[in-house]
Amino acid sequence: MIWEAIQRAKSEKLNLDVAWLDLTNTYGLVPHEMIQLALRMYHVPEVIQVMLDDYFGGLCMRFSTNDYTTNWINLEVGIAMGCTISPILFLMAMEVILKAAEGSAGPANLGGGCSMPPLKALMDDTTVICSKEDETRWMLTRLDVLMSWCRMEFKPKKSRSLSIKKGKVDKATTFTVVEQQIPTVSQEPVKSLGRWYDSSMKNIRRGAETLELASESLLAINKCLQFMLIPKLLWPLLVYDICSTTVEAIEAKIYQQI
Repeated sequence: MIWEAIQRAKSEKLNLDVAWLDLTNTYGLVPHEMIQLALRMYHVPEVIQVMLDDYFGGLCMRFSTNDYTTNWINLEVGIAMGCTISPILFLMAMEVILKAAEGSAGPANLGGGCSMPPLKALMDDTTVICSKEDETRWMLTRLDVLMSWCRMEFKPKKSRSLSIKKGKVDKATTFTVVEQQIPTVSQEPVKSLGRWYDSSMKNIRRGAETLELASESLLAINKCLQFMLIPKLLWPLLVYDICSTTVEAIEAKIYQQI
């Protein structure tokens, strides 16, 4: 959807700002109070709230050296990796933050009566999409404040921004988060949800990369055939008296799979 929005802004000669934001230590910084707030906000039954409160209240850690071991310390932040409920709790906590921020900007205008919400998120991948530069800056400021309140923060160096003015990339416009400038996709491309974004706003480079990937993969397959399959088949062909018809059938099978 983000790619389609960029292409529409390009073809309709519209203004559009996009910021891809990366969270620092995603699971490790989620406050347990934030989880309880999310549970109450989404009307999770009280018995479940109490159970999860007891669960997180029992998370402790301590440090040991050769000469000293600390007392057990109760953890107030962090979601256990590998726990089946952790992704759900993280999504709920993030949704509280996004709901608090989404009113900071109106829907992005994509022309032809089409619009898009100013915030898109999947797990810890958060994307800001706005039609007005001042709304983009206000949205980033609002998210920054909310993350600070939650004792979480974005990582500017791994975040990226793209500004389009009248359908063309504006390399001069930059944005900040955590009081640091976000690199633009003109400086460093970004990969979000499996797709690369750069200042060209085209797929030509990706096509060339896919062609190169196909060539490299075929070479790898050829090496498997040359150094693994053929030696494995060669020994029985040398040891046993196998008729030419069977050998031709084996060759046909190999060519069919290739």
